Parts: sequence; C-alpha cells; structure tokens
Amino acid sequence: GRGVAQDYREAARWFLKAAEQGHASAQFELYSCYANGNGVEKNEYEAVKWLRKAAEQGYVDAQNVLGTCYLNGDGVAKDAPEGVKWIRKAVEKGRASAQFKLGLCYEIGNGVAKDYAEAVKWYRKSAEQGFDFAQNALGSCYLNGIGVVQDYSEAVKWFREAAEQGNADAQSDLGTCYANGCGVAKNNVEAVRWYCKAAEQGHAGALKLFEEWREEKHSVLAVFHQTFLEFQHVITDARRFNAPLTMEQAVERTWFWIDQE
Repeated sequence: GRGVAQDYREAARWFLKAAEQGHASAQFELYSCYANGNGVEKNEYEAVKWLRKAAEQGYVDAQNVLGTCYLNGDGVAKDAPEGVKWIRKAVEKGRASAQFKLGLCYEIGNGVAKDYAEAVKWYRKSAEQGFDFAQNALGSCYLNGIGVVQDYSEAVKWFREAAEQGNADAQSDLGTCYANGCGVAKNNVEAVRWYCKAAEQGHAGALKLFEEWREEKHSVLAVFHQTFLEFQHVITDARRFNAPLTMEQAVERTWFWIDQE
C-alpha cells in the first residue's frame, strides 16, 4: 500500500509476471502469496514450486525457507537431509537464521548425526550476528554444559543478549538465573522483572515459574516485608539507646541481620 491502495490480488498478478521472467525476488514474493493466501488461493504446493525456483537461482531467503519446508514437511514430503542441504546453502552466504537452524539440526540429530560441539559452533556464529534465538540456545548450552564446558556466567551473558531483544524464552531463563543466583548474584527484584517481561508476551512457563516462586519463603514480597521490618527494628533500637545512625549505617545493619536469618 505504498503510493497506491493495498491490493493483494494486483500485487500477486505483477509478481507472477516478473516471476515468469525469472526474477528470483519476485518468485520468492509469489511463494509468500501462495503460502499465506494473499491475492491468490492458499496453496502450499504452488508456494513451494515458486520457492524452489528462487532457491535454485541462489536466492538466499528462498534457500533458507526451502530447507525449513523439507525439515517440517510443508508443501513437500518431509526430508531432513534435503532440508539440511538447502539450509547449508544459506549458511554459506552467512544468513544468521540458517546458522541457527543448522545448529539445531546438529543438537537434535535432524538430517545430520547428532554433534553438540558442531551445534554450538553454528549457534555461536549466529549469536555473534545478533540472532536472538541462537543467543538463547547458546546460553542454554553453557547453562547445561552441552557441547561446551558448563559456564553459568557465560550462560547469563547470552541469555541477557537475547532477553534485551525481547526474546521471551531468554527473559524467562534470565529470570530463573536471578531467582537461583546462577551466574549472577541472587536478586529477587531482577528475577521478577524478567519473569514479568516474558509473561507479558504470553510465556506460560515464565508465568508458572513466577507463581510458584512467589509462593516460596523468599518471594520478593516476603523479602521486601522482611527488609522493612528489620529496618524498623534497627532504627527503633538506635533511638532507644540514643545511638543515631546515618541512613547508610542503618541499611548496612539491616542487611546484616537479614543475612543472619
């Protein structure tokens, strides 16, 4: 709808004209039209036909998507090795999402022999390009020692990279790290903050974890309440014994007594 009224049917008509003349980008756009039913009747087999034409011309987006179609059996018979073949073509062109998919194939043994070290290799290449799903996957590898030496701090680093891009899984994982003091200092406030960010995106796991965790003895509300009561006690005792405290001294003494419990 740029400069003209939006009209999917008319767009598909022009994409078809260009696609029939061999324009790879138009073939890919026509794939999208058929895959989503935009301007044409939805037809996954016709979609894959045009997708393959673009992929065979070296169009990287088409190669990447065609690989996924074979992995999932979308519009073609499911064929994991064929899927990996096309994904590798996109990987060779440096496509971050394809690198992530290849890493996943190696992690679960889909179309290739399972190889955790190889999975980490491709997750890292993708993560270093800023692909949030790969960053989260790499964080999980470090958290669980899959394909790498277990390193909680490194796990948190990659969870944070993905979480700050809005990846709900990473936000939930980062919340759990803060809740358990895994790779970071235990911080209930930060745990709740990241759980809430994930839950706001509909992440059921984060919502469940938050609800379970809130019921535990050291939930954030309990900690706030405990801190407030201890602070009151410190101030009251100081006044009783005529020993005035600075705010900094009062806070330090409050946390000292909390740590003793």
